[in-house]
Amino acid sequence: MDFDTYDAAEFASELAHANDNHDIGTRLLFENDRVRVWEIDLPAGARAPFHTHAHPYFFVCVAAGRSLSRFSDGTAVAIDYDVGDTWFDELTGGPQVHDLENVGDTSLRFTTVELLSG
Repeated sequence: MDFDTYDAAEFASELAHANDNHDIGTRLLFENDRVRVWEIDLPAGARAPFHTHAHPYFFVCVAAGRSLSRFSDGTAVAIDYDVGDTWFDELTGGPQVHDLENVGDTSLRFTTVELLSG
């Protein structure tokens, strides 16, 4: 992981609407009262806009690559993912706003599951 900062003013318009964007993937695969299952499929150079995670979630990398995530507080992190890498976020600090950009030279794909209720 490589940590950095960015100028949030460059994304001010998008950030102003991020709390209303709960589309955390590029395609919704399944939804019921307990879970939402998303596919995130970003070709090289593509970017998912700022969005809000309002529910605990986990993701699994299904096509390896390198991403850059910018967070609403001005921080950024670049991460290299391998197939099978998995991450769980309980969101104990409250909702999380970020974007996701594929800064690698291959397609980057994840399956993400939001946990809506117990």
